[in-house]
Amino acid sequence: MQTGMKPLKIEKPAEGEFNEYYAKYISLVPETELVDVLASQAEDVKAVFGALGDERGNFAYAEGKWTVKEVFNHLIDGERHFAYRLHRIARGDATPIEGFEQDGYIENSHAGQRTIGDLAAEFSELRSANVRQLRVLDEADWKRMGTASGFLVSARALGYIMAGHVRHHLGILKERYVAAGEDRK
Repeated sequence: MQTGMKPLKIEKPAEGEFNEYYAKYISLVPETELVDVLASQAEDVKAVFGALGDERGNFAYAEGKWTVKEVFNHLIDGERHFAYRLHRIARGDATPIEGFEQDGYIENSHAGQRTIGDLAAEFSELRSANVRQLRVLDEADWKRMGTASGFLVSARALGYIMAGHVRHHLGILKERYVAAGEDRK
């Protein structure tokens, strides 16, 4: 066991270690230094949302789409849920973990009442705490399997999903929110 340290490389999860729906997120993370990727993402998130700013926080690129602040809140919700699943599975808890309905969480998030800075601080604090925990996992912990949303999943798959989920949404923000806002200037 590498107490206090993360494994240098965490191999990508193999087929059967995750629900195929999440392959799109996992594919966005080619690196095997997973914990380092996760650690660096808080600054990436802060930079993208900071570029949008509070004045555009309630902007949605189309009718029925989430606002900038709602996307940010969704990243926070995802961080909490994926980290919780990873924590339980890495610790050997075999109790099946229920899914969550993302739209219901956003409807009740009060994201529009928050500032971008407040959302950024919350994401950063959550990610920092999660990274601290992930650095002490050993190889057996990362490979441990559990059930979430009715599907088998490994702890390492959840780590890759966490990183890919953030990259996915930052890409959408850059493509559809930043670009749409620049077109309106």
